[in-house]
Amino acid sequence: MPSVYPFRLLAIILVTLSVVANAEVKPTVADGIAWYDVSKWDVEGRGWAPSEFASFYDRLPAKAEGKVRGAVWNLSRHSAGLNAQFKTDATSIHVRYRLRSASLSMSHMPATGVSGVDLYAQDKSKRWRWVAVSRPNKQDFKQTLIKGLAPGVRSYMLYLPLYNGLTKLEIGVPTSAKFTPVKPRTSKPILFYGTSITHGACASRPGMPHPAILGRRLNMPVINLGFSGNGRMESEVGALLSEIDPAVYVIDCLPNMNAQTVTQRAAPLVRQLRKARPNTPIILVEDRAFTNTWIRPDRQNFHTANRAALKKAFETLKGEGVTKLYYLKGDDLLGDDSDGATDGSHPSDLGFFRQANVMEPIIRKALGKN
Repeated sequence: MPSVYPFRLLAIILVTLSVVANAEVKPTVADGIAWYDVSKWDVEGRGWAPSEFASFYDRLPAKAEGKVRGAVWNLSRHSAGLNAQFKTDATSIHVRYRLRSASLSMSHMPATGVSGVDLYAQDKSKRWRWVAVSRPNKQDFKQTLIKGLAPGVRSYMLYLPLYNGLTKLEIGVPTSAKFTPVKPRTSKPILFYGTSITHGACASRPGMPHPAILGRRLNMPVINLGFSGNGRMESEVGALLSEIDPAVYVIDCLPNMNAQTVTQRAAPLVRQLRKARPNTPIILVEDRAFTNTWIRPDRQNFHTANRAALKKAFETLKGEGVTKLYYLKGDDLLGDDSDGATDGSHPSDLGFFRQANVMEPIIRKALGKN
């Protein structure tokens, strides 16, 4: 039977359990700081129960190993899109964590994005606003994330590393502070399946990729199943996507494909999802244009062929009577001034902001939130 954690019929039970679990979370205390282990209450951004994972901060369940390609499995150990939520009146917040890999950064992406944790809080209007990001310089890392916070109890959201995994994460507050762990929301999430761009390259912080931006704007949970270089519309991944019951699927794989593979896989993936989830909206996204496409005819030819193949698949599916299927063109995803990417391909923070702006209206339409 497909897993639908944590949605639908389990919602009331999970809310009840969350109250009990929160009361049972006990910190360890050292040097006046109470440290709370996030694994004691759960992270948001996964489509399966905690018990189904080989390691707590993975994105795919243990059963996926050996079913998906090795590259997809290895990338699923990255914690992209996961976040921990809590409430506190602390005037300082600390973190200590152990990363899965000692490779903290990449040539085109800083350690703050690859291996950092990124803190947001709700202001008085309940809008999520940035607070602080960690600056990791070693695999076992400890930092005072922020101090001098204004008094008052607030809700916080801590985004986890994009291109690294975690084996341990603790949040620390002064022992005099109140601290309440917050369990993941039980409402249906937006599920993104895609490439390195969905994965988060090359955001400066974990809160800056478009899935995270859109999650905050729409006040919805998000599941990020971006796999760098390996978002290829594979049926093995499709089977896992089918187990989740999201509010909408956003399929954004074209940067890792060519016209032939799009022709072979796009329509079958949609049929696979539609069979499992007859009423869930599905959005097919064209590949973004390389920001130097204007001067590279070969890249324009690549985009043209890819997009034509996806559009044909879309029209075929609509002709078959597939409903709640949406199509998003890619030309404007990074803007029209060539300044939206770090390397021509992967968005900068500016590019992600623009991509969120383009995606938001069609996601709202698919969700009936216009």
